Amino acid sequence: MSKVYYKTAEEIEQVRESANVLSQLLAEIAGIIEPGVTTLSLDKFAFDFISDHKGTPAFLNYHGFPYSLCISVNDQIVHGFPSDYALKEGDIVSVDGGVNLNGFISDSAYTFAVGEVSDEAKQLLEVTKASLYAGIEQAVAGKRVGDISSAVQEYVQPYNYGIVRELVGHGVGFHLHEKPEVPNYGKRGSGPKLEEGLVICIEPMINAGKAGVKFWDDGWTVSTVDGKLSAHFEQMVAIRKGAPDVLLNFEAIEKVLEKK
Repeated sequence: MSKVYYKTAEEIEQVRESANVLSQLLAEIAGIIEPGVTTLSLDKFAFDFISDHKGTPAFLNYHGFPYSLCISVNDQIVHGFPSDYALKEGDIVSVDGGVNLNGFISDSAYTFAVGEVSDEAKQLLEVTKASLYAGIEQAVAGKRVGDISSAVQEYVQPYNYGIVRELVGHGVGFHLHEKPEVPNYGKRGSGPKLEEGLVICIEPMINAGKAGVKFWDDGWTVSTVDGKLSAHFEQMVAIRKGAPDVLLNFEAIEKVLEKK
């Protein structure tokens, strides 16, 4: 969408309700991801879960996307198609979902380790998630989009990972993608001003190798150019004065993961 949409306090609470359903869904998925599970079965689970909670999957039929989740395994960065692929020990898998609840849209992603993963994969996941939190710290009224972007970039750079440039975070709430775009690289003090009532998705997409991407013939899937791993974490934040208001955090997911 080419427009910036500001939300009232009441509308932000409605977006938070949508986010709560999505958070519960991702926590449930955290509990069932294991070797042998097909990505298509996760997609069906998501469709049923969202429907049972009186919502609709925000991704399904979005510009023709045919699934409820984007599921991207290993070198796939984002927008992967669920399939009959059975997850294997050592895989990493980004699960990106959205919920439309009463006309309010949520969007979030978490990259899961399947069983025991390599130290390289563990570090990539840790750094990518930490870079998300570095970006969120800057998501307060009076700052600029570039403050978020540069915080992510500065966190990641010492690890010599590739920061994806072709895909960015975005506004969200009334539509799945709204202005402003929120890149994961940039200059402090640059870009649109962050004002109260804005709701944005911050979503670092970080590659273990080169930053370059490859677009697949399916029109959706994006993978790394060198076949190396990629991680993706995404949270929703409402802009307020003084401190960011995270509408969807990972607490529920990580409680489940700790018990596994």
